Amino acid sequence: MTDRERAVSNDYYDIISDIVLPQGVVADPDDVTIQPVGGDIRIVYLNRETIGPMTINEFTYPSIPALYGLQDSFDPTALLNTGISKVQGGSLNLTGRGVVIGFLDTGIRYEDEVFRKQDGSTRILGIWDQTIQTGQPPAGIIYGTEYRQEEINMALQSPNPLEVVPSVDENGHGTTLASVAAGSSLMGGRRFQGAAPEADIVMVKLRQAKPYLKDYYLVSQDTPAYAESDILVALRYLESYAAALIRPLVVCFALGTNMGGHGGQSVLASYLNQIATRRSRAVIVCGGNEGNAAHHYMGTSIEGLAETVDNVELRVDGNQAGFIAELWGSVPAKHAIAIRTPGGEVTPRVDFREQGRREFNFIYERSRVQVDHVLVEQGSGEELIFFRFITPTPGVWTIQVTITGGSMENCFHIWLPLKEFLQGDTYFLRPSPYTTLTEPANTREVITTTTYNDENGSFWVESGRGFSRTGRFKPDICAPGVNIDTILGPRTGSSLAVALTAGASALFLEWAVVRRNQLRVESRELKNYLIRGANRVPGNSYPNREWGYGTLDIAGTFDELAGV
Repeated sequence: MTDRERAVSNDYYDIISDIVLPQGVVADPDDVTIQPVGGDIRIVYLNRETIGPMTINEFTYPSIPALYGLQDSFDPTALLNTGISKVQGGSLNLTGRGVVIGFLDTGIRYEDEVFRKQDGSTRILGIWDQTIQTGQPPAGIIYGTEYRQEEINMALQSPNPLEVVPSVDENGHGTTLASVAAGSSLMGGRRFQGAAPEADIVMVKLRQAKPYLKDYYLVSQDTPAYAESDILVALRYLESYAAALIRPLVVCFALGTNMGGHGGQSVLASYLNQIATRRSRAVIVCGGNEGNAAHHYMGTSIEGLAETVDNVELRVDGNQAGFIAELWGSVPAKHAIAIRTPGGEVTPRVDFREQGRREFNFIYERSRVQVDHVLVEQGSGEELIFFRFITPTPGVWTIQVTITGGSMENCFHIWLPLKEFLQGDTYFLRPSPYTTLTEPANTREVITTTTYNDENGSFWVESGRGFSRTGRFKPDICAPGVNIDTILGPRTGSSLAVALTAGASALFLEWAVVRRNQLRVESRELKNYLIRGANRVPGNSYPNREWGYGTLDIAGTFDELAGV
């Protein structure tokens, strides 16, 4: 079997590795493929038959790719309210020229005129389609097919463009984001303009996660879900593309997950930090749409008590075939659990003195719950309890959490999956709307956006909220994301907020790098420039959990630079 065949085959696990694999995991060294990402990070493709079932205790939590979902649930109002229209005209006349905006999403409808220059040629520098295995992959990558600007232009001149470049965006999500961030002015009676209409575009069309991974996370095979392993390789492609051209790069990251410790400590977060701290780079990440989903629970021990018991009630929908949940504790506390079904069956209390997997089978409920325990999770150093609810009975389930081992107040958090990953309306009865930014929005060096309605100035109720589980001040900025005009019609969601912020960032990088005003700028500096220019409401304290440091205003940033 070839390296490409292993990378795309459902018979091979995708393992994220930043360390040497444990001895004995690989039965046949000749039946292994390794895809380098950056530094010590790589994706290892291992034969599932020679390894057996996947468990957290066997592979470690960070090595199993998390599943990421889309964050999307001509009126120029948003461009006006973010200051983008102001800096597009006047003496600044910024359009994103010379800057590359990179997307990793559902692809792009490259034929649309919104992605073309005035002469009809494409503004897309490249498309890497991870789903097509018939053409040449990018240099240093073992799967997918890359289409360069020359091939796209050939396709546009052909009577049947898809015969030349067969990459399509069936979903439309990637196309809408690219149009908002970097759409050209349209001719022929259609009116539209993106934030950075002369920026160049690079698009990665992500492939769907392998079926075994959706099965592991109990996500329907029909649900759009993208593996962390493919996202890491996509980021490598975007970064290497900009580096080869010696061009400033803005990464528009409009995906999110509720998996992970919500502290910005994953392998993906580490790699995003690497990119964001390079000169002429900016990484913009959306905060997600989980703020009002009731998918987060926070419990607290009582200071001075040796033991605190918290009954976490979870309402499970009748259409729910299965789902996962993750409990993250904090040092030095330890956590024991017992589970009560809607019919009254109760498991014994499990304190996990022997780490590993426990499975509970309920006689009357015909349900199973598998529980994995990690006392010290590799990325965060914190305690993790991972639940898999299989064919759960509808009704109210109770997870009784007992906290011991700490004389001070200690918090634990439980997250359910994204709304898109649940088949029904499953939620906590006593949820917390805070600490609901999806990962990787809690990553230290990236620019994290939340969402508001610029038509009435209200915070969008579905938007994720900070701060991070570890107390880091996130989000950084709040941008419009409600009824935003796109090339495919009005859309709402945190992905639109990140697209507008990515376009505004491209305008700043044009001024700073292309026009040689701030040649050494990177994400940390750009973040602070955006914060200085942001609009803040008198009487509010900043940073706060909803608005970050204020609402996006790129014109305000240039006013600050000019001393206005």
